[in-house]
Amino acid sequence: MTIRRVTDDDRLTTSFPLAAYAFESSPLSAARTAEFRDYLPYNQGNRTLIVEEDGTTLAAASAIPMRQNLRGVVLPMAGVAGVATHPLARRQGHVRTLLHQLLDEMRDEGHLLSALYPFRPSFYARFGYVGLPKPRRVTFTPANLGSLLRVDLPGEVGWERIAAGYPAWRAFTERNLQERHGFAIFPDHRAVGMRDRDEYWLLTARVAGEVTGAVTYRIDEHGGTLHGNELLVTDPLARTLLLQFFARHVDQIERITVQVPPDELPELWLTDLDVHVEARTAVPGSSAPMARLLSLDALSGLPAGPGRVRIELTGDRWLAGTHLLDGTTGALELVDDATGRAPTATLTAAGLSALAYGVLDPTELPLRGLGEVPEDAATELRGLFPRRVPYLFADF
Repeated sequence: MTIRRVTDDDRLTTSFPLAAYAFESSPLSAARTAEFRDYLPYNQGNRTLIVEEDGTTLAAASAIPMRQNLRGVVLPMAGVAGVATHPLARRQGHVRTLLHQLLDEMRDEGHLLSALYPFRPSFYARFGYVGLPKPRRVTFTPANLGSLLRVDLPGEVGWERIAAGYPAWRAFTERNLQERHGFAIFPDHRAVGMRDRDEYWLLTARVAGEVTGAVTYRIDEHGGTLHGNELLVTDPLARTLLLQFFARHVDQIERITVQVPPDELPELWLTDLDVHVEARTAVPGSSAPMARLLSLDALSGLPAGPGRVRIELTGDRWLAGTHLLDGTTGALELVDDATGRAPTATLTAAGLSALAYGVLDPTELPLRGLGEVPEDAATELRGLFPRRVPYLFADF
């Protein structure tokens, strides 16, 4: 049994068939198998490892080199995807072996964070990952937006196919990457797939010529549904401009559905808006994303509140040891401390990741088995890592 890295055409007979069996209907048709070759350009920058024995691929896992915003700082992030095992080789430890090596290699190349969409969250929790909030899916009718048609708004909307508007879309997601906590985007080699497939309309809100909101969408049929992807806006005006455009479809479609960030409140968009908001998780097939720190270097220099605490990291391959975190200057520092006066908390990698991503309060960690946090240490950690709502955005 060997582990090797595969590239280019090797994926057609190794990682792609395993991932398709794990995550698609099967057996695959000849036409579906033939489509695999079309995916090669969008995987060329990925790191894909397989476990192989006697010419048979037993398991595969890939890492997409991405970037993610952690509390205002954009860092290299390894997006784990395509984790799959041959049905006759499952529960033999192959995925564990692959993930250890894959994350070792990505960390050595400078990726300080990692994120994924799990088939089962409890499996990846053993690798130090912690859950992030899932985006909301919002459904409403264009008739409910009628009041917006009487409003004179500053700004304008742009409307075009995504192939034509891709540069504007990409630039706007880059802006969100810089400004939004938790936000991650694909590398260029993967992101251009949306442009090349050209399956969506691109709607943009512009004020003084600057894109302040965007959403891609398609309409399934007359009298049917407008299916929107991620509704990205920088302010309420941008959102209102986009909704006003949707209101003009009242005689064309029955309903509209879009995805919004976890901290969005669609029920407050308009008075008397009849809206359904849902974030459903299920195993398998509809799990919320997960993320973790791969290196303590990810913390150095992060914006931080006042606080000073010693953390003991245990039970992890990549994060270990005792470290003093100091945020008294407003930027998080890992410093030497010989006094021993700072309060101490014992954390798992998932516990520290939960604090860094802002998804759990320090007092929740012991309840989740993610550490031991005395009251004085909880106060300091709460100051260092105020609660935040991360939005991963990229779906992989």
